[in-house]
Amino acid sequence: MSTNEAVERLNAVVSALGDVDVSAWSEATLKDQLGELSTALCALDASLARIADDVRARGMRIEEPAAA
Repeated sequence: MSTNEAVERLNAVVSALGDVDVSAWSEATLKDQLGELSTALCALDASLARIADDVRARGMRIEEPAAA
């Protein structure tokens, strides 16, 4: 996968996650989905940590972009 494609895919994930509003879910729905949600969140956390660690291992910093 090209670097441009990888960044585009990461941006698509960020966009998709921006559409998730767990606060709008009912308690029943949240309880029903909690197992799958937990699995997805843990996998996401592990992937983000791996990518960030790879960047830091090359001596670079990950910084939040400056506010516009």
